Amino acid sequence: MDRKLTEELIDAAAGKRQCDIVIRNAKVVDVCNKEIFNADVYILSGMIVGFDGNRSAKEEYDAKGRYLLPGLIDAHCHIESSHLSPSEFSDAVIPCGTTTVIADPHEICNVTGLDGMAYMLKASENIPLSVFLMFPSCVPATPFEHAGAVLNAPEVEKYIDNPRVLGLGEMMNYPGVASRNEMVMDKLESAYRRNKNIDGHAPSITGPALDGYAAAGITTDHECETPEELHDKIRKGMYVMLREGTACRNVLQLLPGVNERNSSRLLFCTDDRQPQSIVRDGHVNYGVSLAIRNGLDPITAISIATLNASICYHLDDRGMIAPGKRADFILTSSIDKGIVPEEVFIQGKKAAENGRILAKAPHTEPTGVSGRMEVKDFSRKKLSLRPGSDHVRIIDIIPGGVVTGNGEGWIKRDENGEWIHESDKDILKLAVIERHHGTGNVATALIRGYGMKHGSVAVSIAHDSHNIIVIGDNDEDMVRAVEKLISLGGGITMYKDGKELGTHRLEIAGLMTDLPLEEVTKCLDEMHEIAERELEVNKSIDPFMTLCFMALPVIPSLKLTDCGLFDVDKFSFTDIAIKD
Repeated sequence: MDRKLTEELIDAAAGKRQCDIVIRNAKVVDVCNKEIFNADVYILSGMIVGFDGNRSAKEEYDAKGRYLLPGLIDAHCHIESSHLSPSEFSDAVIPCGTTTVIADPHEICNVTGLDGMAYMLKASENIPLSVFLMFPSCVPATPFEHAGAVLNAPEVEKYIDNPRVLGLGEMMNYPGVASRNEMVMDKLESAYRRNKNIDGHAPSITGPALDGYAAAGITTDHECETPEELHDKIRKGMYVMLREGTACRNVLQLLPGVNERNSSRLLFCTDDRQPQSIVRDGHVNYGVSLAIRNGLDPITAISIATLNASICYHLDDRGMIAPGKRADFILTSSIDKGIVPEEVFIQGKKAAENGRILAKAPHTEPTGVSGRMEVKDFSRKKLSLRPGSDHVRIIDIIPGGVVTGNGEGWIKRDENGEWIHESDKDILKLAVIERHHGTGNVATALIRGYGMKHGSVAVSIAHDSHNIIVIGDNDEDMVRAVEKLISLGGGITMYKDGKELGTHRLEIAGLMTDLPLEEVTKCLDEMHEIAERELEVNKSIDPFMTLCFMALPVIPSLKLTDCGLFDVDKFSFTDIAIKD
């Protein structure tokens, strides 16, 4: 806040200057004292002046006895996972009460490098939603796959001083930290020198291993799965994020470990949330409401989603309803059973009402981030899967998250050793096709739990390197699906018996689209219905987002990259065949 604005607020607080607006008859949720008090809230130049007193305002607004609480802060998200451009994302989440997000653009940067970082900063600069970025720390996530770019310390240095870049994004390379890898340490040092945050990503890391990780200055973790793990990470001085995304949902798992003593070290985040989830259920408010409905004190839940995030990320101008803070707030009739924002204000101006945005955010033309489809010599032959044994390793899908099982099973092979699909077994072929550098790499494996009876699904979203990933029971449909995505520049598509069932184009890096939220959700709703009806995909999983995480070699246990089947627990490649 500059001196001129500060002086204006001081004068307004003393009644020497007229305020812009007063919100009368509000029940203010005080996240600092964790209590509620009745007050009129005065606002000037988008900032809170104070409460009650002998002041005048140009405009009065009656809250009618409703609760007034701070705008919600998403402590960790990937805007790309919404499939929406930043402006459309803003229009989608503000009606849910989200007024600030800390976004890690490592999805688009894994495809387009620094062009992606530049686009995300520019496209989110003048929109109503406050978007802060963390510079991606792991591009690529591991050396065991091909991403579209490599970002090291020199690239970090180009952006880390930007005031909207709050630090270093999720450090997925735990082995690199533990071994004091020089390139990893150089990136960490860029954040150290500026006293900026470093986000974590440490699934199942506990004990002495976690000591070293926390000692590296890593502040947060959103990959917590048990109350015991939550307790251990908080003990080590970390913030733990209560994540409620589309595929990864941890709030109910972690809630038994939350109490008044440790609640100050918790944050809410969405991580990866698809547009239908946002439209149907909400954004950060959904996770907050879920926690409240399952026993968490409402004011504690609101504090976690507002005050805690502002403290953790040094966002000193927001996160509470107090003098000198941004007038980003929600009006709602009740907080006892969750948060349903009836009106959302940003800097003192109404931005959304009854779930609808009032004015569309300004759009930025995407430049330098078109779909990258440098696929070399792809053919049906590349999908060949010839395990050296009938006894094989299988990627087991576990509903409700992105952790997979290290499964085993018995299969049939033809006279050439080629895998034969058996209709009575829920085992399908999975393939990852490199799309960034024309390496010609294609890797295949087997996967169980997807449930599809006949056909194929392909996506150009495959965390985190975002090569093409395709699943199917026959090579013909798999080839057609991959070829469709190559021709489009990226997206999601489904085939059955050689016929295209549905396609969603993602022309921005093969991850996002410039289409409006309404069109995106309509298309994806139709595709989900088709996936369930025509392909009979397992109803307990998201058919597309689940698939997107099957190539992520930093989440246990088995994953597939364009270089082969990867055992995350051992952090090394493994053979599909099990030699008995």
